[in-house]
Amino acid sequence: MSVGEFIGWLDGLVWGTVMMVLIIVVGILLSVRTKFHPQRRLGLSLKYAVNNEDGAEGDVSSFGALTTALAATVGTGNIVGVSTAIMGGGPGALFWMEFAAFFGIATKYAEGVLAVKYRHVKEDGSILGGPFYYIEKGMGPKWKWLGKLFALFGSLAGALGIGTSTQVNGIVNAINKVAVEAGATKVAFTAFGEDATWVKVIATIIITAGTIAVIVGGIQRIAQVTEKIVPAMMVLYVVSALLVFFFNIGHLGEALVKVFSGAFGANAEYAALAGGAGAAFRLAIQKGVARGIFSNEAGLGSAPIAAAAAQTKECVRQGMVSSTGTFLDTIVICTMTGLCVVMTGANEQGLEGVEVTMWAFGHGFPWPTMVGYVILATCLALFAFSTILGWDYYAERCFDYFTNGNKGAISAYRWLYVAAVAIGPFLPLGVVWDFADLMNGLMAFPNLVALFALSGVVAKETFDFWERRQSGAYKDGLPQKKAKN
Repeated sequence: MSVGEFIGWLDGLVWGTVMMVLIIVVGILLSVRTKFHPQRRLGLSLKYAVNNEDGAEGDVSSFGALTTALAATVGTGNIVGVSTAIMGGGPGALFWMEFAAFFGIATKYAEGVLAVKYRHVKEDGSILGGPFYYIEKGMGPKWKWLGKLFALFGSLAGALGIGTSTQVNGIVNAINKVAVEAGATKVAFTAFGEDATWVKVIATIIITAGTIAVIVGGIQRIAQVTEKIVPAMMVLYVVSALLVFFFNIGHLGEALVKVFSGAFGANAEYAALAGGAGAAFRLAIQKGVARGIFSNEAGLGSAPIAAAAAQTKECVRQGMVSSTGTFLDTIVICTMTGLCVVMTGANEQGLEGVEVTMWAFGHGFPWPTMVGYVILATCLALFAFSTILGWDYYAERCFDYFTNGNKGAISAYRWLYVAAVAIGPFLPLGVVWDFADLMNGLMAFPNLVALFALSGVVAKETFDFWERRQSGAYKDGLPQKKAKN
């Protein structure tokens, strides 16, 4: 068994039935214990996201914390991850991605609440928080080892998986695809049996240099950049996807049938390919939930690291802001990507990775295919670059906790992160994605245990906040409606 095959086998083991059930059960538990407040209050949560709290302490604004979290979550998972989920689990994977995301809104909310409640102010005045601190402070010092374990897996995920290789691989391959279509195919060298063109090399150098220029400024610089990039890139992608959607609206009914029938293994065509209805059903759930978590990171434990740095006095308010990330990331953007892929038939062309979504955009417009390729390549470059920035912050905070704030080790880790960005485009795509999934799964276990153990704390904070808001004890400056708990 090769290294790649072993990683793939281990990834399948970690992302097995136990993980799928655990993620969904924790999301359901948190939804029920909070009486579905996170889902029911999405409108107010979105208002909180763009209205910063006055007089609050923290490293960045609530909006800056949200855009940093969105920068990390809105990435290749929304473009490449959705396509790979559909290619691996059939169109039905999209249904399970959305199903998990609905309950993931409560999961992301709980992570934000706990991150702010148990955050730690360091000696230099900076704030550090996330699963490692709500494990240590919320569950008790005897569980610190679990927090250390989370920090270790988070550090590895950032430098060797979701934060670097998958993102830069997606950017460079998309740019290379456009260049190949335009006739630029000159080879620089061969790596892992595949030719690396000069376009890939130059694109990698530019991305690596851009990464260095931003991350040396820390969370403040990252937040400043993401506050500008994230809203712009999301608008560009949503408008482009809507155009593909409307130009292919005649195939919407057929696409929805494929999604809903495939979700339960009832799509005869895909069931035959998967080895039966039961196998198709399992694959749809596994790929849908796994790629959904890769995209929105609900339950993964990454977003609360940014949430902890937010300028806020109310942990529930920041939890509400955090919950909008799952809604925007998966229920809005991933849904658009998935429908565009299925409506245009891109999943039936025998392609893989980014080429699936590029085919959907290239053939989804009534214009030359190059127009769609360029639009998607631009969106992917912005999405993935912002994810590289956001995950650098996550990974460094994890490494900070793991090494007890050793500045020399943190500095060395930062350069390891940069090196991973530089070599990412030249690694085998399948191994890169399997390793990223594996690290995500290993991160999720400690975090999900903590969310389960502290679900009562989340519920108590939730109801206390709403009582104070409705009584007027907490004033947020926004119009209030009488609401029942």
